[in-house]
Amino acid sequence: QELRPKSLDIRQEELGDMVEKEMASTSEAIEAAVRRIEEMMSQARNESSGVKLEVNERILNSCTDLMKAIRLLVTTSTNLQKEIVESGRGAATTQEFYAKNSRWTEGLISASKAVGWGATQLVESADRVVLHMGKYEELIVCSHEIAASTAQLVAASKVKADKSSRNLARLQECSRNVNEKAANVVASTKSGQEQIEEKDTMDFSGMSLIKLKKEEMETQVKVLELEKRLEGERVRLGELRKQHYVLAGGCDATDDAEDPRPAPAPRRGILKKPPIAQKP
Repeated sequence: QELRPKSLDIRQEELGDMVEKEMASTSEAIEAAVRRIEEMMSQARNESSGVKLEVNERILNSCTDLMKAIRLLVTTSTNLQKEIVESGRGAATTQEFYAKNSRWTEGLISASKAVGWGATQLVESADRVVLHMGKYEELIVCSHEIAASTAQLVAASKVKADKSSRNLARLQECSRNVNEKAANVVASTKSGQEQIEEKDTMDFSGMSLIKLKKEEMETQVKVLELEKRLEGERVRLGELRKQHYVLAGGCDATDDAEDPRPAPAPRRGILKKPPIAQKP
C-alpha cells in the first residue's frame, strides 16, 4: 500500500480537475516567484553596493529570465494539453478522457508539480544568497532540477501529442529556451561566487590598525608553516626518487647476473649493395 502512487487513491473522475488545478497552481507559483525576485532586486539595491550589488543583480536578472521562460513553457504546455484532449476524447467528456488515460495524466501532474517546485526552490535559494545566508551551489542545483523537470514535462506532453502539432513544436522550443536560461543562471552564479570570494579575501578597507597587525602575524605563521611543509615534501620526494633509482638499478643488475651466458657473436650476413640514391 505504501508503494502505490498516491494518485491511485483519487477517484478517476477527479483526475481532470487535478490536472487543471496543478497547471493553475504552477502558473501562480511562477508569478509569485517573479514578484519575489523583483522585491529582492530592489532590496539588494538598497542594502548592497559595489561588487556585491553587481553580482546580486546579475544573478537575479538571470533568475528573472529563467522564470519568464518557465512561464511561457507552462502556458504552451497548457495549450498543448487542451489540444491533446480535444483531438483524442471524441464523444467522451474531458473527465472521461483523463480517466481513460490515467497513467499519462498522472505523469503530466507529476511533471507540472516538479516544474512549480523547482521554480519555488530557485527563488528561495536566490533569496538566501542575496542575504548572504545561503550557498551558491544551491542555485546551481536548482537550475539543474528545473532543466530536468522541464524535460519531464515535455516528455509527458509528447506522448499523446500529434507529431505535426504546432503547439508541440513551440513547447520543444520553450524547453530549449528554459535550458539555455538555466545554464545562464549557473554561469552567472559561478562567476559571481568567484568575484565575491576574491573580494572577501583581499578586502582590508574596514580593518583597524590592530586588526591588520593581527592578520599580518597570522598570515606570516601560515607562510612559515607552508614553507616548512613544502621543504619536508621536497625531502620526501628526493628520498622516493633515490629509492626508485636503487630498486630500478638493482633490477637491472639482477637481470644481468641471472643470465651467465655470453652474448652471441653477431653472425656475418651477406653484404648487400646499398640502394642507389635517387635523383632529387
